[in-house]
Amino acid sequence: MLRMRTKLFVPGSRPELFSKAMLSAADAVSFDLEDAVSLDRKSEARQAVGAFLREHRGGSEKIVIVRVNPVTSALFAADVAAVMGAGLDVIALPKVESREDIKNAVAAIQSAEKVAGVGRRIEILATIETPKGLRLASEIACADPRVVGLQIGFVDLFLPYKIDHEDVVASQSVRFAVRMAAAEAGIAAFDGAFLNVKDEPVLRAEAERARRIGYSGKSCIHPAQISVLNEIFSPRAEEIAFAVKVLEAAAHAQARSLGAFTVDGRMVDAPVIESARAVMAMVAKAPAAKKQSKDSE
Repeated sequence: MLRMRTKLFVPGSRPELFSKAMLSAADAVSFDLEDAVSLDRKSEARQAVGAFLREHRGGSEKIVIVRVNPVTSALFAADVAAVMGAGLDVIALPKVESREDIKNAVAAIQSAEKVAGVGRRIEILATIETPKGLRLASEIACADPRVVGLQIGFVDLFLPYKIDHEDVVASQSVRFAVRMAAAEAGIAAFDGAFLNVKDEPVLRAEAERARRIGYSGKSCIHPAQISVLNEIFSPRAEEIAFAVKVLEAAAHAQARSLGAFTVDGRMVDAPVIESARAVMAMVAKAPAAKKQSKDSE
């Protein structure tokens, strides 16, 4: 499963920011070839991103993502071909609306992988940002094994229809629908970006609402948002302590062929054990979570 608390956007037309983004505390960097790049600079941006990824391949533990232009656009194939290589982990697909969009994207990615000689599978992060995409989110999430996450694009989803992004009922209903679609496919869900860089209290509140319904992380449009979101989406000390107990008890239960058991008065079965494993996987990845784990011992 794709595990990232924070994904920092960097415009593909701003190569002077690439190295800085890779040195940030974000778990992932998303090089943007879509909305952040004007039409007259699309070719320049894709070449700059492709060159940077080839130069820095394998040089970072960060998840490297490129947001390409929509699969239905004339720009898509050239974007994929330009950035394909060893430095790329995930293609972020904007404005996905159907299973066919995913299948067409997969075909193009497979073709580009062969040409570039990529020896591993490039994965897909599908963005839900249209009414049709929201309606068919489950179909999109389950369309292909390469789809490892769903993310929300609130601006494109809400702005054309005069829906206030800060309306909690509207935004939370979308989050829940996308989270359930991701859950059906067994993949992660990621919250959309918060545009007011200076309003940390609202950023925190928005991220906490996403976390409470199972979101794994959130996009950042500015480095100033990273530390707050890393904190919010890292496992809490009590979660880590419980996960450790669950996994220890699971090992003993397996030796006695028990399918279910209790820990601290709570019933534990396969989904709880899998959740505990996910928590510990994040502990292994996140320095903040590692510190919390030590503090809880």
